[in-house]
Amino acid sequence: MGTFLPGLELNRQFYAEVVRPLLDRHAPDLPYAAARVGDGSDVLGFDTEMSTDHNWGPMLALFLQAEDHHLAEDIRRLLADSLPATFRGYPIFFAQSDGPFPVEHWVHPTTVSAFVEETLGFALEQRLTAADWLSFPMQRLLDVTAGAVYHDGTEELTALRQRLAFYPSDVWRYLLAAGWQRIGQAEHLLPRAGIVGDELGSALIGSRLVRDVMTLCFLMERRYAPYPKWFGTAFARLACAPNLTPLLWQAQMAPAWPERNEALVAASEYLVRMHNALGITAPLPERATPFHGRPFTVIHGESFVPIIQESVTDPAVLALFSRRPLGGIDLISDNIDLLVDPGYRLAVRALYEQP
Repeated sequence: MGTFLPGLELNRQFYAEVVRPLLDRHAPDLPYAAARVGDGSDVLGFDTEMSTDHNWGPMLALFLQAEDHHLAEDIRRLLADSLPATFRGYPIFFAQSDGPFPVEHWVHPTTVSAFVEETLGFALEQRLTAADWLSFPMQRLLDVTAGAVYHDGTEELTALRQRLAFYPSDVWRYLLAAGWQRIGQAEHLLPRAGIVGDELGSALIGSRLVRDVMTLCFLMERRYAPYPKWFGTAFARLACAPNLTPLLWQAQMAPAWPERNEALVAASEYLVRMHNALGITAPLPERATPFHGRPFTVIHGESFVPIIQESVTDPAVLALFSRRPLGGIDLISDNIDLLVDPGYRLAVRALYEQP
């Protein structure tokens, strides 16, 4: 197969050289979109040669208009009968690896509304509320907004990706507030555990705080954070990464709590400067101070919540501040099944509805 070709480029060529000519010949008047979206490391642009061992290869979603969805099975059969066996040395027909699935091609006709329902558990025609946004896992939002669109003859897919490109302004502020709240809840626990000799416990708290700092960085740079496998890889591409990575790595690797806390305090102070550079609130204090006179300093992340709240104008988002901000589903749980199964979304959404 020669030099590895990343999935997004492989599928661009696959569409241009194989799929599009077939559709032009057999359905020249059919409006549709062709894209590589959904799950998969290649959608995020992080696939490597190792990725090719399962569920990887020539694959596309074809988005039909709702009135043409009855043609989906005919198109699927047309492709099954007409596609070559391989493209660029990769098999076009293969079985999904995680179950007893048939060998088939991976060019799937669907509609934008069906894709949204399957990915986010959301009906496309509904108005998006703050509770909806907060119940969408960031990785699932990436499933829709990352990847590549190779053709859009209906503009429905492009409109969807623009609609979900990032959080509305006040939902974003709420998530920022919740991120600072999490830091404030745990930052004083790290040194306290260390002082009594529990270095393992202190290190575990430190790891949580490292992740919380990184999550806030994604939000401040207006990027969705991917799932754990690619969380650090995506973080490394943020503008703040060159300055923060040495501090966060020091916090992770420190053998004792004083060095661990020192690194996290420095990272938190840098994070405050990032927030202040956004210009969305009154300036937050950029220096850590002692915690109730104890022999360590913290940034007091929870104190930033009311300052951020003052910048919010949406009544629905303001109502969420009547209780301590939970943040989105990604801050509430890292349970994989909860995050990937849209069937849980309505139960998650209920957390943000007023009693």
